[in-house]
Amino acid sequence: MQFIKKNYEKVLLGIVLLGLAAVAVFLLFLVSGERQAQEERRNKIINRPVKPLPAIEATQAEALLKRGETPLILSFSDNVHKLFNPVRWQKAVDGRLLKNPVGTDVQKIEITKITPLYLIISLDSVNPSESGPRYVIVVEQQAATKPNLRGKRSNYVSKGDKKEYGEHKETFTLRDVAGPADNPTEVSLELSDLDNKVITISKDKPYRRIDGYMADLKFAPENKNFPSRRVGDKISIAGEEYNIVAIAENEVVLSAKSNQKKWTIKYNSAP
Repeated sequence: MQFIKKNYEKVLLGIVLLGLAAVAVFLLFLVSGERQAQEERRNKIINRPVKPLPAIEATQAEALLKRGETPLILSFSDNVHKLFNPVRWQKAVDGRLLKNPVGTDVQKIEITKITPLYLIISLDSVNPSESGPRYVIVVEQQAATKPNLRGKRSNYVSKGDKKEYGEHKETFTLRDVAGPADNPTEVSLELSDLDNKVITISKDKPYRRIDGYMADLKFAPENKNFPSRRVGDKISIAGEEYNIVAIAENEVVLSAKSNQKKWTIKYNSAP
């Protein structure tokens, strides 16, 4: 007891220091617990479960998009649309009026034959002369528009000569002669309508290419035949006139004079 009386200040200070140390340790645990509580509150706010949004009702939009993918095609080629296909009435022998729409007749036209028309260039003969041999080049343009240009036409040329032969001012130039000059095995020609491409011909091997077509047509309802028709020719069926605007290997294109409407007739070459 005497010790305490003499050193009570030190004892009191020691007790205070122990208290402060206990408070400091407690504060450490308190801060740690508060930090953990703050982290839990933060996670609870940030990482809270999110309820998924309800599915969007897009049935109408999908239907519109699907309709937009399908192109709109307007058909003016049948007899339902009268704006471009006027109804035609014809008078029968007994005076009755018969409905005969334009275009129904042309659908009954048949193609019985399509014949290719060739451009043929051949070496016919050689004519000797004092200035040198002259070569007879025969040109046959079966597809020519003018009838007088469709037959065989002879052209006399020497090596290096250029000759005009077509209705469109086509030319050929004799570039080279192979073999003896008076009896060549072949000659080389440069054609202007082939971008100056060089071809070779001989007496037994002419140059041939298809330049067009000719068609034989038949209209059974009136028992009419139209043989050897070419582009630009006209045919008349059921009181309507048609112009032949194109002939291909397997079809003929007609244009009606009344409304300039075009019709394509397919050719079935099978027997």
